[in-house]
Amino acid sequence: METANPTQEAHYSFFQGVERNFDKAAKYTRFESGILEQIKACNSVYRMKFPVRIGENIEVIEAYRVQHSHHKLPCKGGIRYSMDVNQDEVMALAALMTYKCAIVNVPFGGAKGGIKINPRKYSAFELEKITRRYASELVKKNFIGPGIDVPAPDYGTGGREMSWIVDTYASLKPGEVDALACVTGKPVTQGGVRGRTEATGLGIFYGIREVCAIKEDMDKIGLTTGIEGKRVIVQGLGNVGYHAAKFFFDAGAIIVGLAEYEGGIYDEKGLNIYDVVDHRKSTGSILGYPGATNFKVSGDTLEQPCDILIPAALENQINGSNAGRIHAKIIGEGANGPLTPDADEILAAKGVIVVPDMYLNAGGVTVSYFEWLKNLSHVRFGRMDKRFSENHFDTMLKSVESLTGKRVSDIERSQILHGPDEVDLVYSGLEDTMIGSYHEIREAFLKLGGKVDMRTAAFTVAIDKVGVSYEELGIFP
Repeated sequence: METANPTQEAHYSFFQGVERNFDKAAKYTRFESGILEQIKACNSVYRMKFPVRIGENIEVIEAYRVQHSHHKLPCKGGIRYSMDVNQDEVMALAALMTYKCAIVNVPFGGAKGGIKINPRKYSAFELEKITRRYASELVKKNFIGPGIDVPAPDYGTGGREMSWIVDTYASLKPGEVDALACVTGKPVTQGGVRGRTEATGLGIFYGIREVCAIKEDMDKIGLTTGIEGKRVIVQGLGNVGYHAAKFFFDAGAIIVGLAEYEGGIYDEKGLNIYDVVDHRKSTGSILGYPGATNFKVSGDTLEQPCDILIPAALENQINGSNAGRIHAKIIGEGANGPLTPDADEILAAKGVIVVPDMYLNAGGVTVSYFEWLKNLSHVRFGRMDKRFSENHFDTMLKSVESLTGKRVSDIERSQILHGPDEVDLVYSGLEDTMIGSYHEIREAFLKLGGKVDMRTAAFTVAIDKVGVSYEELGIFP
C-alpha cells in the first residue's frame, strides 16, 4: 500500500487539514461560496508575547487566543500549555470547536487558546504568574467574558488554572455578577459542575457505545453489538484517556493496550486499568506492568490487534505512514485531530469506522455548557427539584405497596426514591446529547449514499447548522 512521504508528514499543517476536510464536505451542502468562506475563516487571531519574572530572570512568554466563529456568542474553547503550541494548531483547534459545538447543539462559536511552555518546568507559583498575566492580556483585548469568550482546560491545564483565570477576571471586572461564567472546568467549590472532570472520557464511551449498538453497522465490520468483550487500545492516560479507559473497562470491555509518552504496554488477556494506574504511580511509568509486552515507542502500541482504538493524546498520531498497519475496526478520535486526511483515506479503503473528534470528544464542551448555564443561573442543578422528586416517588411507592400488600427491599427502595443529584442530571444530559448527535451524523452519512466517510458527514451537519445561523443573522447585504 502506498504511504505518504515522511517529509510531507513532517510539514503537515493541522489547520490546512481541517480546511481540507471542510472542503470535502462543503460540496454536499447548499450554501454559496461566500458563506462557506465565512464559515471556514478564523474571525480573530490574537498572538501575544508578555514578560514574566521566573526566578532571577525574565522570560518572554508566547501565547495565543483564536476566535474562529462569531455566528453565536460567546466563543468557547480550551487553553493548552505545551511547547508544541503554535498559531496553526490553535487556529485548527478553534475551527474544530465551532463544528463540534454545532454538531452537539451547544450555542457557542469556536475558540482556542495556548501558551507555549512546558508546564513541568515551572513551579506552581510560576505557573500562576504566567496564567494570571495571560488572563489579564485577554481582558485587556476583550478576549474573555461570559458573553464574549469562555475558555476551559485543555492539554496541560486543569481546574487550578481555571481558578486563577476566574479570580484574575473578577478582580479586573469588579461587581460583574456573572464573573464565574468567564471560564468553565473550574473546581466545584469555585462554581464548577459535578461531572465535568470525566465528561470528555464519558462522552467518548457513550458515543462508541452507540456506534456498537447498531447491528447493521457492526455486521459490516464483522463485530457483534455491544461493548462487552470488545478489545480496546487507548492512547493517552491523561484526564480524557484515563476516564475513557475506565468507563470501557467498567462496562466489560477488554483493555488490551495502553500507550503514554514514555511508551506502551499490551496484553491480549486484558489490563486492569486501576492496577496500571497504581503501577504508574509507584514506578513513574506504565512500562514494566506484570504480564504485559512493553513498547518503547508509544505509537507501536496503536498497531497491535484490537477491535476499538481510542487515540486520546495529541494530533497527527495516525497518518499516511502508519495507517496501513492499524488493526482496529473502529477508531474513536478521543483527541483533537489524531488522524490526518491521508490516514482517513487509507482507513476508509480498509472499511474502518472512524468516529470523528468533532463529535466524539464533545463531552467536555457539552458539560462546559451545563457549567456555564449553572453560573449564569446561580443555582446548582437539582437543588430545586431533588426533594420534590424523592417525596413524589415515596408517595407513589407507598400507594403501590398498599395496593399490592407487598413491600420492596431497602436497596430497591433507596434506588426508586433517589432524586436526581447534579451529577445525575449532567450524565443524563451528556448521554442524551451523544446519542442524538450520533444518529444525526449517521443519518447524514446514509443520506449521502456511501459517497463520504463519517467525518465528512459530520462536517456537513456542522456546516448546515452554522450556515443557517449566518443566514438568519442577515449579515450578508
